[in-house]
Amino acid sequence: MALTERSRTMRQRRARSRSAMGAGIAGWLAALGPLAPPAKGEPPPIATFSIVAFDSASGDLGVAVESKFFAVGSVVPYGRAGVGAVATQASGNTTFGPRGLEFLAAGQPVATVLDSLLAGDPGRETRQVGIVDARGAAVAHTGKECQPWAGHRAGRHYTVQGNILAGEAVVAAMERGFLNAPAGPLAGRLIAALEAGQEAGGDSRGQQSAAVLVVRAKGGYGGFNDRYCDLRVDDHALPIAELRRLYMLWLPNALILEGYQLADAGRTDDAVARGEAAIAADPQSPEGYYHTACYLARAGRAEPALARLAEAIARDPKIRQRASTDPDFTPVHGEARYRELVGDATAGK
Repeated sequence: MALTERSRTMRQRRARSRSAMGAGIAGWLAALGPLAPPAKGEPPPIATFSIVAFDSASGDLGVAVESKFFAVGSVVPYGRAGVGAVATQASGNTTFGPRGLEFLAAGQPVATVLDSLLAGDPGRETRQVGIVDARGAAVAHTGKECQPWAGHRAGRHYTVQGNILAGEAVVAAMERGFLNAPAGPLAGRLIAALEAGQEAGGDSRGQQSAAVLVVRAKGGYGGFNDRYCDLRVDDHALPIAELRRLYMLWLPNALILEGYQLADAGRTDDAVARGEAAIAADPQSPEGYYHTACYLARAGRAEPALARLAEAIARDPKIRQRASTDPDFTPVHGEARYRELVGDATAGK
């Protein structure tokens, strides 16, 4: 085939391909129907219930939220370690989060921060907001135009609030759920508040998404930010239950990382306590046993270290190889029990 004829044929094939593609896209768009025009005025309300709280023991600050609204965690919760936490909802003004934190960082009391946010906001009667500062002072606002049932409760170190709820019993149950939750990380107690609120009726429209955010100075991965716990369920039939499941996956890992921070500081007993808590949170996983063994081995506590290492290997034999190259076990290399546990993994070393 001549070059010109080949070129003409290729152009014809490309034209047919583009035509078929265009027809396919046109058919797909036709199936979708006419696109809705851009929304005017206020966005749809974020009907939801949330809790904002401070943990005086750890200094952690956090927000937990649930709603019949897609990806509520991308809109409602804000926090900054050592400063405060904010939840903004109903016809949520998302500037309330960053602006509120700036006001708190400048030293304003929470009541003044709330007044500053609402002043000059023409939609203030459609807003709902909860604020807690780094000393545990709490304040909340429910605008008169928030859809019923809407309201809040604020106490020492916390505030709970919600709108379009099944009734006042929801926020009352959240308050009890938080105050009566077992001792433990703030995130777990915040989720307990959501669970209690949902059991009392929750959002009157149903469930869709949930989130928990807890901030701690250098609490993020590698210590590079303050997002200690940041879990989101954007779309789920049972978002609070799914959030609890994610939290139970997050918890042992967080405890293990804290254990290494404590071990690095020479606080072996505290590190081991974190490791034992990780084991209790997920007793079937080898990880809690393994890392507890690392803390103990680094401190030269050979017998308990190797006992925990044995339990880790029993749950996952591949850990033998891992332990054979882990420098944390260097102090116990001379122990016969260590060589017995790792077996052939140390051959030739």
